Amino acid sequence: MNNKQPSKSKPATVSKKLERSPQSTKAASSPLKRIGVLGLGIMGSAMAANLIKAGFEVYGFDPSKKALKAFQKVGGHAHLDAQSVANEAQVVITSLPNAIALMTTAKALSTKKNKGLVVIETSTLDIQDKRFARDTLHAAGVTLLDCPLSGTGAQAKSKDLTVYASGPAKVVERVSSVFEGFSNAHFNLGEFGNGMNMKLMANLLVAIHNVSTAEALLLGERFGIALSTSVKVLAGGAGGSRMLQIRGPMMADKSWAEDITMKVEVWQKDMQLISEALSRERVAAPVFNSTIAVYNAAMGLGHDQNDTAAVFDVLQKMSSKGDSK
Repeated sequence: MNNKQPSKSKPATVSKKLERSPQSTKAASSPLKRIGVLGLGIMGSAMAANLIKAGFEVYGFDPSKKALKAFQKVGGHAHLDAQSVANEAQVVITSLPNAIALMTTAKALSTKKNKGLVVIETSTLDIQDKRFARDTLHAAGVTLLDCPLSGTGAQAKSKDLTVYASGPAKVVERVSSVFEGFSNAHFNLGEFGNGMNMKLMANLLVAIHNVSTAEALLLGERFGIALSTSVKVLAGGAGGSRMLQIRGPMMADKSWAEDITMKVEVWQKDMQLISEALSRERVAAPVFNSTIAVYNAAMGLGHDQNDTAAVFDVLQKMSSKGDSK
């Protein structure tokens, strides 16, 4: 991961050259119907499936043969590399695991034959890495939008995602129908990079709400209240949250090893990005910082491949078993 200190957001005039979209030879004049998806993991596969349901022709690539087979089963057109997907698509969505994958993809697509192509980059990655990929593609006439997503894998399947879009306003507007094909809502946040900034804010809240959900449910269990009852009663009240609604049931039935929407191991990357941003912007974050040890403990207890709902197990093991009555 690139650990360079990213620069603060600048006025649009400073980056006017890079923010201007190229003249499109692929997508500007015709309705968007052919969409490519690079990365068919938990999020990418869900987006692809919803786009197919919405009537788009979807072309995809993933290094996993298993992922490609699953993609084909829902009606997708599988390809063996990124450029083959770009050859078919008017717009390409990237859902990638790390910065190396993004750099590799940007290099593969940075060819003049892709002039006018729009790439919707949905991964949660260091904004400096995204800027590098944007500049690499811009040289070939390809526009990269920074569009991270708010929502878990389960939410992605039910099309309950929010898109934090940033980049050239006209291009964001141009691909709005694509956003509508796989999300519940999308926002144009302006200058490239603001999407990731908003995503870090959202994930800070997710980190806290996930652990606070586990704390509250564990307290209820000690009171003798069934976990399922606590989830049902608390979800609609003032203390409710999306994490209580989504991960509360997983904590109640201890299904974090089966219903995986965000692996603890992958979440560590997001936690690091948030920590770096808080340090860079000199923001005090005592509540977020207190959750770091809980997620680290989840890794230590072997929950790295489990859903982050496993923090319930961490707190349960940390808590005394003595009778307080």
